[in-house]
Amino acid sequence: MYNEKILLITGGTGSFGNAVLKRMLNTDIKEIRIFSRDEKKQDDMRRKYNDHRISFYIGDVRDINSIQTALVNVDYVFHAAALKQVPSCEFFPIEAVKTNVIGTENLLNAAIAANVEKVICLSTDKAAYPVNAMGISKAMMEKTFVAKSRTVANGGTLICGTRYGNVMASRGSVIPLFIEQIKSGRKITVTHHEMTRFIMSLDEAVDLVEFAFSNAKSGDIMVQKSPAAYVVDLAKALCNIFGVDREISIIGTRHGEKLYEALLTKEEAAKSIDMGGFFRVPADNRDLNYSKYLETGSPKISVSDEYNSNNTEILDVPAIEECLLKLKYVQEELANWELN
Repeated sequence: MYNEKILLITGGTGSFGNAVLKRMLNTDIKEIRIFSRDEKKQDDMRRKYNDHRISFYIGDVRDINSIQTALVNVDYVFHAAALKQVPSCEFFPIEAVKTNVIGTENLLNAAIAANVEKVICLSTDKAAYPVNAMGISKAMMEKTFVAKSRTVANGGTLICGTRYGNVMASRGSVIPLFIEQIKSGRKITVTHHEMTRFIMSLDEAVDLVEFAFSNAKSGDIMVQKSPAAYVVDLAKALCNIFGVDREISIIGTRHGEKLYEALLTKEEAAKSIDMGGFFRVPADNRDLNYSKYLETGSPKISVSDEYNSNNTEILDVPAIEECLLKLKYVQEELANWELN
């Protein structure tokens, strides 16, 4: 499906961009364009991969002119550019809006004008019942691409999205923090003993995007079924892997943090389509006939339950260890630890 095609990855120097790039280089794709603001990381990628099919574009989704330049002759877009850190978005919420909402609007307008075939926008479980600025901005990003999908005529740009939970060992995730605390001999800090999070690998995140690429209709949000773990059990599993006994300190829930995350709201669960390992949430295509909002309800919503990290499969410590030991990051950190 990638034969002689051109793919643009926004935010392409991040964890997801690197994972997609590795996957795509094993296909017969014609060109992969990495679009980001970070020239240093682009240069690092250029040296690391040294593949003539990779092109690098300096730009910012906030600047539609830079996107238009990068989209010339592009067939597909994976839109991963975003501000993702909860604390920084709490302090600078308007910056989150500029990148996650307005930046997405810019990308979609430019992609439609450039006759791009498919755009897949990456979202997060924090967009479901959001309680922090990052989650709210990603929820608005989802509303933006669903609304934009309604404006495209049949045969035009297909716009859809994916929503997934915590990607293990990605930048800013808790696993690198725990490993650093283990190696430095400090206490491991966990915010709440009952806190749970979905867990998935970067490869599974790429699997979800490829599944959406092949199966989604315009306006869909695709969700991968994922196991979850208690964060305190994640800390215990890492201690076991590194062969240490560290005190786990419960420090209290942080501002903008929930005890568990949802991948599907009750409203979405009521209309979602079970596709085996995935859920497909079709777009709400009601028109501006407001009586449909005010007079017509759905009895399914009353009996549906959200899909969250507290009612999915919750892994025990040995199962978490098994997942962690498959991660290249953990393997490398463990090898360095054993050498020292």
